[in-house]
Amino acid sequence: MKKIILSITLFMAVTCAYAQKDSLAKAIEMRSAAIGHSGNNEIKVNLLYLVLGLPEISYERLISDNMGVGIAVVVAVDDQDLRHSFLGNYRLYFGNKKANGFFIEGNMGVVTEKEHHFYYFPENNGSLQVTESTPTYFGLGAAAGAKFLTRNGFLGEAYLGAGRLLGESHSEYYPRVGITIGKRF
Repeated sequence: MKKIILSITLFMAVTCAYAQKDSLAKAIEMRSAAIGHSGNNEIKVNLLYLVLGLPEISYERLISDNMGVGIAVVVAVDDQDLRHSFLGNYRLYFGNKKANGFFIEGNMGVVTEKEHHFYYFPENNGSLQVTESTPTYFGLGAAAGAKFLTRNGFLGEAYLGAGRLLGESHSEYYPRVGITIGKRF
């Protein structure tokens, strides 16, 4: 008799725990939908890079409540050494809300730079010749930051990090810095 009562009690406890899990997930989903956090896509503009003449536009797809993958494109509009870059990233969020709060990011970049090469010819009356090239490099990096969401789905984030370029680049590192605004949909 004790085994039957113990089995029934254990079955009821497991059933109640499973039901609580489902109702909690539904409650979080309903609350997120009510305040405009239910979308899984984000479009963002990096205001800091925009001021520096390197506009960055990024897209992020939320693959769960606490992680997302994204891509960012940076193109120089002025005559700068960094010509353009394409950055893919993976973010892990630590906040209580969906993809909100503190995050860490792993990223990889494809960066094209303008390089200046100086050649000195002493036998030719000390003449100096300058050439330019635009090689492309691959790099890996990390960043950390925070994302803040408004009730209607607008967002702001700030992050800081860097990446290491592989190969013989003249600038060995690429920055991963931003103050962005955007919209979740």
